[in-house]
Amino acid sequence: MQAFTILTSRFVPLPIENVDTDQIIPARFLKATTKQGFGKNLFRDWRYENNDETKPKADFVLNKPEYSGEILVAGKNFGCGSSREHAAWSILDYGFRVVVSSFFADIFSNNALNNGVVPITVSDDFLEKIFALDNTATLTVHLDAQELIIDTTGEKEHFDINPYKKTCLLNGYDDIDYLLSIKEEIVEFEKR
Repeated sequence: MQAFTILTSRFVPLPIENVDTDQIIPARFLKATTKQGFGKNLFRDWRYENNDETKPKADFVLNKPEYSGEILVAGKNFGCGSSREHAAWSILDYGFRVVVSSFFADIFSNNALNNGVVPITVSDDFLEKIFALDNTATLTVHLDAQELIIDTTGEKEHFDINPYKKTCLLNGYDDIDYLLSIKEEIVEFEKR
């Protein structure tokens, strides 16, 4: 995994509530067993007419050239539905490192963290402030300080994150990398 410390980026607004994992990555694309290639099918049914890649829907945000960035800002209750890890894979493979919402399904949140995507839960009011920004605005995520900042105004909000997952993200560790990083402590414990 790539280490995550501070990220400043424009963002892609998706002000839709109750986005489930089947909308994030439809079930018909779950046949692969590696994490690569899922980004092209992120929000597939919302992005294309009749599932035809040559017919992008002009009104869907990922098809609008004025929106870009490594941060996806979504409506409340993002990642609900089934527990498919492929949803986090598709978000990361598309190029998003962060997803901001006022509420995440627990399973999605854990899958995101396990795959190097930072799910940031903010208040409904702060989320509305972000949605009100124009398409040139940037956000900054300070993982160590656990703060999300609206760069144009300086407004910020603290977010919670599991301390273990925070350590893993800051160091670019998956669970096995973390265990290897404390190998000597484990060996010493076994000796006692």
